[in-house]
This record gives sequence, C-alpha cells and structure tokens, in this order.
Amino acid sequence: MTQDLENNSSNSAQKSGTELVYLGLGSNLAQPKAQVEQAINALSVLEGTRVVAVSSLYGSKPMGPQDQPDYVNAVLALETSLEPLTLLDALQAIELHSGRVRKAERWGPRTLDLDILLFGQQVIECDRLTVPHYGLKQREFVVLPLAEIAPDLVLPDNTELATLAKTIAPNGLTKLTQ
Repeated sequence: MTQDLENNSSNSAQKSGTELVYLGLGSNLAQPKAQVEQAINALSVLEGTRVVAVSSLYGSKPMGPQDQPDYVNAVLALETSLEPLTLLDALQAIELHSGRVRKAERWGPRTLDLDILLFGQQVIECDRLTVPHYGLKQREFVVLPLAEIAPDLVLPDNTELATLAKTIAPNGLTKLTQ
C-alpha cells in the first residue's frame, strides 16, 4: 500500500527553497523490513526535510552474488532544503547508525542502503554522487516502487517513468504485505 503523506504528483517541490527528492531504500540483513521501516522513521525527522510519500515494501532478489538473503526495498519521496552532498552525508549517517559497514565488495549484503535516485531535475556528477542514480532505469526494485508513488514522473532526460514501469521485467519482485 502506498503511503501518501501529501498529494504530490508534481516533478517540482511544493515549497520554494526545497527540492523534491526520491530515495531508494534497501536491506537484506538484521531484520530487513524493520531496517527499512526504521530508516523511514529516521528520514521523517531529518532536519530540513519532509517525507511526502512512501511506496509499499517490496521483496527482491539480490543483485550480483546470489549467496545472500533477499532484499526488502522501498522508494520514498521527500522535500528537502538540504544540498545534495549534505543530504548524502545524512543518509550515510543513518546507514552507519543501522550498522552498515562499507566494504569493497559491490552488491554485497547490507543492513541498510539509502540511495539518492533523483534530486529534483538536477543532473549531478561528482566523485561522491551521481544523480540520477546510475541504475535507476534498469532496476525493477526502483522503477516499480517509484512508479507507485510518482506515476507521472518524467526523468531529467525526458524519459517517462510510466513507460519504464510498463516495460521493465519484474524479475521476481513481490509486493510485501504489511
């Protein structure tokens, strides 16, 4: 079930001085569903931000090494007055608080993964952050939950999210019951 905290189908933030940001959330360790729910709670009290929508929780197969537990994923929309790298620092602090240890292994198991998918219509490329997220269009566990909360969204490259959602293979993605 989509949690709509504010009717928000616009691509731009509702308040001046804020950006509408979409985050991907995922976990496959240490009670993944609880990890994602705790991250949503932490984001709801993050200074300079306001959560406006949260997708349903989804179960997905891991990317990369398959010898790890399945993931719980969600997408969240928030309005923020924070700058992109300041928000990234806050997300990494939430990950650290959840017990996340960053390892060299890509796509390995993790207690919590918080990714900035979109930051308004900005295109950002620096050593610490790439927005739109490089895997946004290829990952069913991002596209389908994002389409649930923002069906009319148009990406910075003018790709319609609804088109992506209709064509992406679900790859075993399942909506979890609450």
